Amino acid sequence: MRCSNAARTAALCALLCAGLVNAQRVQPNHDKTFWRGIAKNHYDVPSGESAAELSQELSQLLGSPDPELRDDLAYSIFAYWIGRLSLLPQERLVALTDEWRGNLKSGLGETGTDSVLKRSFSALCLSLMAEREAQQPFLGESEYHALVADAVAYLQAEHDLRGYDAKLGWIHATAHTADLLQALARSQLLSRNEQTAILSAIAARLSSSPDVYTQGEQDRLAQAVIAVIRRPDFDTHSFEIWLGAVRDEDKNVWDNPLTPEILARYQNHTYMLQALAIRLALEPESARTSEYQKQVLAILRAR
Repeated sequence: MRCSNAARTAALCALLCAGLVNAQRVQPNHDKTFWRGIAKNHYDVPSGESAAELSQELSQLLGSPDPELRDDLAYSIFAYWIGRLSLLPQERLVALTDEWRGNLKSGLGETGTDSVLKRSFSALCLSLMAEREAQQPFLGESEYHALVADAVAYLQAEHDLRGYDAKLGWIHATAHTADLLQALARSQLLSRNEQTAILSAIAARLSSSPDVYTQGEQDRLAQAVIAVIRRPDFDTHSFEIWLGAVRDEDKNVWDNPLTPEILARYQNHTYMLQALAIRLALEPESARTSEYQKQVLAILRAR
């Protein structure tokens, strides 16, 4: 049955209107002054506005090359809004989590482009979601485990490892993903296999970086390690295996022709182990943490 011209016109108009609505959802409706006003007003939601609706627009700013919009405003506002347990409804929290998980793959493999900003700051905002999940679960088991898998994969797959840029501000993909893994490790849902996967991903990231990290990334990764080994269900034997693998990878570093890549791996391991030793010393004293610190210090003394 053929549609009349009027019916086809009506259908076309409906599609165009729907497209305009979707476009409006992702186009910024508010300028920087508006977001500055929220930050200045202690991150309260402006009168007549909805945090859920504003969060859709705010999320688009995570990829902005403007560090004030991206970091000082978008991330900082999300940090407050997500931390307040009654401000964003559960369905919006889940929708943002799904969106940011997808962002981790957007432009993945590129280096030196602005695409890393959306990936990196999505990882950082996902750490806020993981902290919220640890306090008041809302994701559900399957969504939580999918987030762990995405975080582990992203840590190893990101090629743009810049820290601070004079024009773009903080990029810091490795540090932001370390924050995400640290937050995920606080959940009761984290399995032993996932604990091992996180430690393995951290070791792989340190080994594969072509340069020595200079913006505190090794310490942020060490904090993620601490979050894993702090867990009451953590298998001590897993830590010994992981630590031994890090040690053995650098075992013959001075016996072979030295390359910048080998030296970067060695230095990144060293700085991470130093940070780990200090972080362990700051932990509440226990036989387990004392033993971990002893093992780390033994490796450092031999380097």
